[in-house]
Amino acid sequence: MSQRNRIDVHQHIVPPFWAEALPSHGGDPSGWKCPDWSVEGALAFMDAQEIATGVLSLTAPGVKGWSGQERRDIARKVNEFTAGVVARHPARFGNFATLPLPDVDGSLTEISHAYDALKVDGVVLLSNYDGTYLGDPTFEPVWAELDRRHAVVFIHPSMPPISQMKGMPGPMLDYPFDSTRTAAHLMLNGVVTRYPNVRIILSHAGGFLPYAALRIAEISAITRDDVPSAQGILDLMRTFYFDTALSSPSALPSLAAFAKPDHILFGSDYPYAPAPVSGKFTAKQDESTVLDERQHESINRNNALGLFPRLAAL
Repeated sequence: MSQRNRIDVHQHIVPPFWAEALPSHGGDPSGWKCPDWSVEGALAFMDAQEIATGVLSLTAPGVKGWSGQERRDIARKVNEFTAGVVARHPARFGNFATLPLPDVDGSLTEISHAYDALKVDGVVLLSNYDGTYLGDPTFEPVWAELDRRHAVVFIHPSMPPISQMKGMPGPMLDYPFDSTRTAAHLMLNGVVTRYPNVRIILSHAGGFLPYAALRIAEISAITRDDVPSAQGILDLMRTFYFDTALSSPSALPSLAAFAKPDHILFGSDYPYAPAPVSGKFTAKQDESTVLDERQHESINRNNALGLFPRLAAL
């Protein structure tokens, strides 16, 4: 389709029924406006940015504002809607299924439906659910099932359980912080070790994780007796995958120095990052001399093919 043929692992879908119901279900506590979205608009953006395929996910706050059976129902409706988009454009879109967490039983049911009936490419999890982070024992059955299915898990940040500062919406600072927090929680609580078949993608270059990796590793090793050595912790951190969405030129050297070369993936954050903003970050990434030509090609497409064999076969 294009020279770069990017696979965008961080692209969002905005189902109209979800956007319409969101204000009456708690709204978006991050302070971010819900953008307009259409298949046609997404395809136009993708063509302009040389994106062959965008793997769609529902962004934060997901379905956290719903409760009980309604939460299960809206998650199912979102997943069916996204699957319909993929069915009409199988080469252009993928599907990260939404789960009705922290409802564990409902999530196990939805994993089964998503994989067996909808043939999804993976699942999207938020960094925390009402202040409960992803390494919490409550979520152990979900991780076990995802491990059994060799799932690709895309972790999108959510608002942390702290006060938001005036004039500083969540996506500015709080989201990268919460990605870092949940990644450390997963690693230090042993989830990454117990479930090695799960491939976890962290949004936005992993938040602050690459930059603070050695600090986290060294402090963890001297303050806890239930974790590996500092080097062992660093090795666990490098099992994560990282997308490049909204990652500034100054972030790329840290990411490239820390992550495994084949664990860096392209991301746009469209449409929550409007096309001009997302395009600016992509242009900066394309211009980066930190990455050589082979690394650019790997990040744009080749690294993602190992996670999504369906796309490799197209």
